[in-house]
Amino acid sequence: MTTYLTPALAWRRLREGNERFVTGESSHPNQDASRRSSLVENQHPFAVIFGCSDSRLAAEIIFDVGLGDVFVVRTAGQVIDDAVLGSLEYSIGVLGVPLIVVLGHDSCGAVSATKSAVETGQMPVGFIRDLVERITPSVLTSLRNEQTEVNDMVVEHVKQTSQRLVDSSRVISDAIESGRAAVIGLSYSLGEGHAELVSGIGDL
Repeated sequence: MTTYLTPALAWRRLREGNERFVTGESSHPNQDASRRSSLVENQHPFAVIFGCSDSRLAAEIIFDVGLGDVFVVRTAGQVIDDAVLGSLEYSIGVLGVPLIVVLGHDSCGAVSATKSAVETGQMPVGFIRDLVERITPSVLTSLRNEQTEVNDMVVEHVKQTSQRLVDSSRVISDAIESGRAAVIGLSYSLGEGHAELVSGIGDL
């Protein structure tokens, strides 16, 4: 069965799934053979989750969803590049997903590395440098606001990343303006398993 949800209902479904996960009452929906068979011809995910690649941040598990429920894009430190934007535009423009979730988490290694680079002036080598350069504006904003903790910087980076998605993509911004989609920013606690809402763009 196909269910097209509003951004608010999509967020409620994720929130309820996260609550089940936090309390140890996950129901593991849509993970059986019949669900797998039903998805062979098409998919209708109700949200797209753009999150950090951290191994502890498995989207389907922490939101207690299953096959075909969420379209997932992950990069270290949830940094945006053209492939990320293309993937998100596909989810919005082709699949008709109503909700984009930007998912950061506490003690993020990529944000910690950026904080260190900003404070010491020592940039990492290789392509890790590219990650750090893309996270640096968020770290600098946090420092200007006298927020010196990594977890404060994570929240700032989630907020800035959410806004940058809207500023960078006409497909996403048009979907928000028409009320078809919204973007929310969440900060996940590795210890508690709770995903806290820290920003929202669009009608929720």
